[in-house]
Amino acid sequence: MLSIRKMELKDKIAVMDMVDVFYNSDAVLHGVGMDVLERSFMDAVGLEPSVQGAVLCEGEEIVGFAYMAMTYSCEAGGKSIMLEELYLKEQCRGKGYGRKFFNWMFDSFPEIVRFRLEVTSENEGATALYKSLGFEDLEYNQMIYDRSL
Repeated sequence: MLSIRKMELKDKIAVMDMVDVFYNSDAVLHGVGMDVLERSFMDAVGLEPSVQGAVLCEGEEIVGFAYMAMTYSCEAGGKSIMLEELYLKEQCRGKGYGRKFFNWMFDSFPEIVRFRLEVTSENEGATALYKSLGFEDLEYNQMIYDRSL
């Protein structure tokens, strides 16, 4: 039975182990320093209002995590969530947990008008899930400029 709850500081070891696997998979196009990944976890469980973390649990075992960044979409005219990361342990894939997570997220944030995410073309299973949930491809490239910290 899957349950989903807000991420807490006590979840750090379990989540960071999965973060390491996630960032060394074909779901990610480039590496990220461990200091940044640690800061992201701390922000998701701390007082940073623009990011929230969730853990997915089978009983007492944490089997997945998600980071959701809160923002505003001018295109949609309202609040938006960028699903920054969603990860499930391999043995938990294909059980409907991804769909359950999305239903939880949609229900938990009724004020959100747009949900957005990124997916690599190699991540075919995730892409199929997202499309089945109604997500659509955008027809433009995304660009970034990172400041040196």
